[in-house]
Amino acid sequence: MSTIDKTLAQEGFIHASGPSQVNGVLHKYYRGVKDELLMLVIDPRRVTAEVRYDEVPGAAAPFPHIYGPLNADAVIAVRPLSAGPDGEFTFAPEPWP
Repeated sequence: MSTIDKTLAQEGFIHASGPSQVNGVLHKYYRGVKDELLMLVIDPRRVTAEVRYDEVPGAAAPFPHIYGPLNADAVIAVRPLSAGPDGEFTFAPEPWP
């Protein structure tokens, strides 16, 4: 899947975020989701598909998009995210390996 209810083929790329962009995405698209989320930490140098940093209207910085399948060896960590009692997810960026 690329995004909520869309496959990579339908969307054309996989949405990704830099550490400073994650909380905004969580708030805009995942607020109220009851399930635990898994955040994949990806090393962009290991991604075999094309990675482009695309301008998104209203965004302060370009967002990374992966134009093809994500190879599993590019995933360097998996971090569970759970919503608080208010339905908000929060992410505290850790230093990237």
